[in-house]
Amino acid sequence: MFLPLLSSVPSPRAKLLIPLVVWMALQLLAAAVTAAAPVALPGCPEACGSVTVPYPFGFRKGCFHAGFNLTCDETHHPPKLFLGDGVEVDEISLAGGTVRVQSRISTFSGSTYRNLTAQTADRGSPLAVSTEHNVFAAVGCNFIAYLAANPGGSEYVSACAALCDNSFPAPEDTSCSGIGCCRTSIAQGLPVYGVKFKDLDQTDDSPYTRNVSGGAFIVDREWFNGVNVGALQNNTFHQFGSYVYGSHGHQQHNTTSPNVITSVPTVLEWWLDLQSDRDLLVLNPGSGSALRCVSIKSSAAPLESDDSKVRCNCSNGYEGNPYVTNGCQDIDECLQPDVYQCLHGTCINMPGTYRCSAKKSIISLPGLITVIAISAGLGLLLSLLGVSKITNKLKQRRAKKLRRKFFKKNHGLLLQQIISSNKDVAERTRIFSLEELDQATNKFDHNHILGGGGHGMVYKGILSDQHVVAIKKAKIAVQREIDQFINEVVILSQTNHRNVVKLFGCCLETEVPLLVYEFVSNGTLSFYLHGQGENPLSWKDRLRIALETARAIAYLHSAASISVYHRDTKCANILLTDTLAAKVSDFGASRSIAIDETGILTAVQGTYGYLDPEYYYTSRLTEKSDVYSYGVILAELLTRLTPVFSSHSSEVTSLASHFVSLIRENRLSDILDTQIVDEGGADDAEAVARLAEACLSLRGEERLTMRQVETTLEDVLNSKVNLSSQITRVNQNASNDHSYKGTNAGEGTRLYSLEKEFIQSSEIPR
Repeated sequence: MFLPLLSSVPSPRAKLLIPLVVWMALQLLAAAVTAAAPVALPGCPEACGSVTVPYPFGFRKGCFHAGFNLTCDETHHPPKLFLGDGVEVDEISLAGGTVRVQSRISTFSGSTYRNLTAQTADRGSPLAVSTEHNVFAAVGCNFIAYLAANPGGSEYVSACAALCDNSFPAPEDTSCSGIGCCRTSIAQGLPVYGVKFKDLDQTDDSPYTRNVSGGAFIVDREWFNGVNVGALQNNTFHQFGSYVYGSHGHQQHNTTSPNVITSVPTVLEWWLDLQSDRDLLVLNPGSGSALRCVSIKSSAAPLESDDSKVRCNCSNGYEGNPYVTNGCQDIDECLQPDVYQCLHGTCINMPGTYRCSAKKSIISLPGLITVIAISAGLGLLLSLLGVSKITNKLKQRRAKKLRRKFFKKNHGLLLQQIISSNKDVAERTRIFSLEELDQATNKFDHNHILGGGGHGMVYKGILSDQHVVAIKKAKIAVQREIDQFINEVVILSQTNHRNVVKLFGCCLETEVPLLVYEFVSNGTLSFYLHGQGENPLSWKDRLRIALETARAIAYLHSAASISVYHRDTKCANILLTDTLAAKVSDFGASRSIAIDETGILTAVQGTYGYLDPEYYYTSRLTEKSDVYSYGVILAELLTRLTPVFSSHSSEVTSLASHFVSLIRENRLSDILDTQIVDEGGADDAEAVARLAEACLSLRGEERLTMRQVETTLEDVLNSKVNLSSQITRVNQNASNDHSYKGTNAGEGTRLYSLEKEFIQSSEIPR
């Protein structure tokens, strides 16, 4: 049945099918064995948001070369990358040696010379404006824009004039030919320039009678070629009001209202310095004095403009990052589109190049070779698919076995028993699989990171039922950390309060358990109090947050199904919703207490500035330890100072001791946040300050309970507070020398001394 094929000529379709099948098979084979070239140093992030950050650039300590440090602002969604002076970075190119940034438009409006600064990089940094990729442009009417070598200087490197007369450029005009818009090349590449504006009709002898406005900027030449100049001019005028002026002083009403453009893309060049960056440059063996970068297959060449500046590239046939070890990887040319020159032979990849095997003669047995080639290609494809399938199954089996091991190690069987034995807990808490959380966070992609610290990261996730959650993932696998995670699950699964963060469940299939919480959108109270939030909290909001926090802690102490001492109450553990409602979180250090117990002896855990001195010295944890920590929070709400701060004498000072000392000297106004006074809350603040003083008593027995704190704050909000009688009832058995009023000077001194000793003592766990 194959005899006719032996004497026939293969069809054109068969001729194309042979190399296509072989090429697809080679692609699959190469994809299975090729490893991605490194972009950043080991252990360092390779991107900030959507911008890849290759070394020598970086934004974390130890991840960048000197002079190449950037800032990744993760408060944006997605995160944004900035140069040190706040210039946003759009793209970093290793091959081109460029950084594309957003630079602000220098604008003026008035009747005098304007001297503005156009800064795109730090002085002294290895960055400068590219004269090849950028132009200096100006939009407006009847003025000259000068680009000076220094802010305020008179050494001009470029200048252009924009005219209008009685005509403006059409909205679709892209020429920027001098009517309403001008542009010119840049003579000298610098990181910082000065920009000056001058009215064309103004002379040194004539008075200035017209009010004109305009803008100038350094812009990416390629991007600017496609911009509608007329629309950009109207946009620029829109920044200065409703009217612009023509060449004869006639007002022209600007009816357009576009979104105002305040920045344009600018291309910077970067380089290595031959002297200061020698740690990234080495002599290339066997090439005399030629240099290369740290990657073996790389080369370094000086810039044409300056022999002391060099730039590295991967050698021919290699690609990747020449500034990191083994960053330049061999290119498999056999997978490139131009490999079709080997269609009638076999492409063989070689280090830095490739070769084609000798062409095979298909004249004598064309039909047979066609069949063999097709069969071989299909056989290879099937073999690769079979190997891939078997490999995936083995990986899945190993992963499943490992997940079962972690589940048992993380007390998964115990937690299952707790959930199954309590119907209320079962309704509120569930055990998630790792697959569910991988899908919810796109495999814990860095763009989903909400925040984190030394202990771990918190990711934003969307479950299959469209619930938005926060997922806590620890960085290290220490048994103590694992025990704290399990402790938090057990406590929160039996807790139900509107001001306690809700735990949806956990995943025990990883080395360290993952906790799944409700998503609280507005960050922490600490973020708002200590100068990071854009809008400071009003005094009314602070009072409400204090009351809601007190309710949550009082609930934990006396109303929950099991009594719980939080042990790490602080502003960083109070989350705020979009309506600024308080949610107490982080119960990893908390302890549950039997009904008949008033305290327990335990290892000291807590945070500097918030830790109860009595608990620190005795190791006895009581509900009054949380009361002391809450008193520090009240002091923070009143002063907006951090719990531990440096005084004018550069000494480390405890907010608690400093606050109590000032209260006892009737000097609350010295430390009270001025915003509270401006909002008319001084009287309420006095009452809350006395309440904080009572919570911060050195002796736990003299402090209020959290239930009494809650009641007192409710009275403050209702303007019915009688704090003196409330605290007197609590301290009725205490002597006058140790009362909350602190009239004994020795007691105040002792409190300050103990606090100072506590602050300077050895490191406290957690």
